[in-house]
Amino acid sequence: MAASVVNVGMALSQGSGPCILGSFHQEPTFSPSSVPTALALSSSRVRNTLKSTFGGCVQSLKLQQHSNGVKVCSTGCVNVRAMAKEPEYYEVEIEKPYGIKFYKGADGGVYIDQIFPGSNADLTKMFTPGDKVISTSAMFGTEIWPAAEYGRTMYTVRQRIGSLYMKVEKRYGKREGQAASAEQLSKERNAGAIGDGIREIQIKNYLRKQELKQQREEELNEGLKLYRAGKYEEALVRFESVLGLEPEFRESRVACYNVACCYSKLNQIEAGLSALGDAMENGFEDYKSIREDPDLANLRTSPNFIPLLNKYDEPFINENALNAIKNVFNIFGRK
Repeated sequence: MAASVVNVGMALSQGSGPCILGSFHQEPTFSPSSVPTALALSSSRVRNTLKSTFGGCVQSLKLQQHSNGVKVCSTGCVNVRAMAKEPEYYEVEIEKPYGIKFYKGADGGVYIDQIFPGSNADLTKMFTPGDKVISTSAMFGTEIWPAAEYGRTMYTVRQRIGSLYMKVEKRYGKREGQAASAEQLSKERNAGAIGDGIREIQIKNYLRKQELKQQREEELNEGLKLYRAGKYEEALVRFESVLGLEPEFRESRVACYNVACCYSKLNQIEAGLSALGDAMENGFEDYKSIREDPDLANLRTSPNFIPLLNKYDEPFINENALNAIKNVFNIFGRK
């Protein structure tokens, strides 16, 4: 493990330095700037295999017959016992950049958080925030892996070579633990009253927020331990998990930078540059560290590194202007 990795709680307070791996208790020296990247548009292929089951079909009815939850009353009406609705799935295959933001559910699974307008995911007209990802393509080849653990699934998605297949459970916009609460809040506010119900919701929301904050800190600290031990893949899973637990901008940019460091150590250049771009998009402005951090050394070997960095940190001297000046002097210097 490189000696450059700093202790928990120190990195953000000390400012610049290699691989900023710190806790979220102190505000970094950089400031938040913009919103998550709106990913570019390219071709997509969609295979829609919607499957829905709304219960069995009643084909024959006889008086006083009791089967499959069906009963015919003497009055001639039909009573059908409520049956559980089977899940509905769809399958999609899309190319990079996907244009999807995910979040980690309470069950540790992967859920759709946001679809960026004009992206490949948006073009499919299939995804809805709140939908649950059931399985995805493996990192390469045609094998399908279950999306049972958020961090590992994000690692797979970033590393995927070729188009990405996803099997998704449709949730019709209902997000975990949010839809009912939002509806009740709206009703009580419209009625001009704040009852016990809305107070209970506010308490639950507060406790949930504190729980997520604690989970993020635990995942970060565990990731730091693994990183120091040289277990970069395991550390990566922890840092990706932080990003799925509704982090604030300052938390998000630190976690993204840590993810970039892990990918650099693993020599996964494309995924590392993607994470580094996310960090700068979320307000990471310690460009000196990005240029000098030994943990990002592998990323700096890529021809795409400088163009990515210049997108957020414009060079002090414009190279095009400098070349133009040189050409002028060359003209006057000719004999």
